[in-house]
Amino acid sequence: KHRKHPGGRGNAGGMHHHRINFDKYHPGYFGKVGMRNFHLRRQHKFCPTINLDKLWSLVGADKLSELTKEKSNKAPVIDLVQFGYYKLLGRGHLPKQPVIVK
Repeated sequence: KHRKHPGGRGNAGGMHHHRINFDKYHPGYFGKVGMRNFHLRRQHKFCPTINLDKLWSLVGADKLSELTKEKSNKAPVIDLVQFGYYKLLGRGHLPKQPVIVK
């Protein structure tokens, strides 16, 4: 006969009469892992990045060609925050043209 719920409903008894099953087939089911951050502020970790090889794309092709053909002593100033980047990473290579990065 079907006797409704003889072992309890759902996962009942995981720490009691069904412990062998939980320990054998679901190790680590009970307990805590890691550390809690009670007041998580995600905006503190916001830091958009750009690589060196993409740096000259911010300047623009017209400005780049103007600087390379002149052979002047002027170095373009690139303000990364103005373009929405906070960190400059080192992948890629820059041309020999000097540049100032803020």
